[in-house]
Amino acid sequence: MTTTGRICSWNIRKALGTDRKRHPARILSILDYLQADIMVLQEADFRLGDRKPALPNHLLQDVGFRAVDTHPASPSIGWHGNAILLRRGISVDDVDLIRLPGLEPRGALCAELSGRFGKVRIIGLHLGLLRRSRRQQMAHLVDVLDHRREMPTLLAGDFNERSQARGFEPFASDFKVLSAGPTFHSRFPRIALDRMAHNALVEMSKLKPLLTAQTRLASDHLPIVGAFRVAA
Repeated sequence: MTTTGRICSWNIRKALGTDRKRHPARILSILDYLQADIMVLQEADFRLGDRKPALPNHLLQDVGFRAVDTHPASPSIGWHGNAILLRRGISVDDVDLIRLPGLEPRGALCAELSGRFGKVRIIGLHLGLLRRSRRQQMAHLVDVLDHRREMPTLLAGDFNERSQARGFEPFASDFKVLSAGPTFHSRFPRIALDRMAHNALVEMSKLKPLLTAQTRLASDHLPIVGAFRVAA
């Protein structure tokens, strides 16, 4: 029997807060408070050089997180800034780094996981700034997944889409796209940029942003958190 899992998604802006302070421990403190099994992060690495992580590994370990391994020879904890952090008791069955089309270099991090919630495929993404690129990226993900085995699949990240009604057409027949409500700008949230999407083998509930004095400071996006259950 599977149980409910808990997932968080957050664009942490390389741990740079709205107070202009770079504070990795503050990010990890909030993630720890959220008590999620799976944490999908965007902008978790610096873009230049060897992509040094914004959240150092020793700090991750101190609070009981581990990152899905993407670059064994690199200090990076992600792929194109996308990272997936896991609590103890969750195993990684497979990892795939998906290159996405568009004007900007973008990628999606795909991990097949096993835990008390059963087996689930998690895709962390940060879509492009242009709607045309975002549609290309979504269509590419659908095509990639069409060639993979069918399994419960959940996508989470910064979708970069301001509209509530347009821009998600490539996902329409495969995924249900969910908004948690406004998440940007964290000081005065007005725009729902951060979302999750799932296929018919996943049920989601209680998706909402965390709006506190600390999350207003920690990043320019608010974290979103929800509960999921996979089909038996």
